[in-house]
Amino acid sequence: MFTVFTNRFFYVMFTPCQAPGAGNAQHRFNMNHYATKKSAAQSMLDVALLMANSSQLKTVLHSGAQHRFYVPLIALISLSISLQVIVGLLLIFIVKYDLNDVKNQPRLNTMNDAATVFVFFTVLINIFITALGFESGGRMR
Repeated sequence: MFTVFTNRFFYVMFTPCQAPGAGNAQHRFNMNHYATKKSAAQSMLDVALLMANSSQLKTVLHSGAQHRFYVPLIALISLSISLQVIVGLLLIFIVKYDLNDVKNQPRLNTMNDAATVFVFFTVLINIFITALGFESGGRMR
């Protein structure tokens, strides 16, 4: 017997797990546990990017106003850091709610969609930051 869990964009199919001596016992997939792990992993990546942006901001500020793209870089890095803080807060709120509770699912879906959009814009902004500010050697232009 297969258990099928659906989401708005994808279908996941799980086969039953067999525990030693348990016969053909089927273990229920805990969607809340999965979402918590996913949010924790995404938060760790968010922290890593936040640290990289902080380092970039420090480098830009240290180079001073003589850098060709000084003001745009400061604006883009600040916007990226702000979006990362918003995503981090959204992920904290997502983890607080129980995904298995049907009444929470619309709110969680909206927060997850918002976090995804903010992550997309953060990546896009960081592409521009990298293009404007850093050479392959890591030095400022």
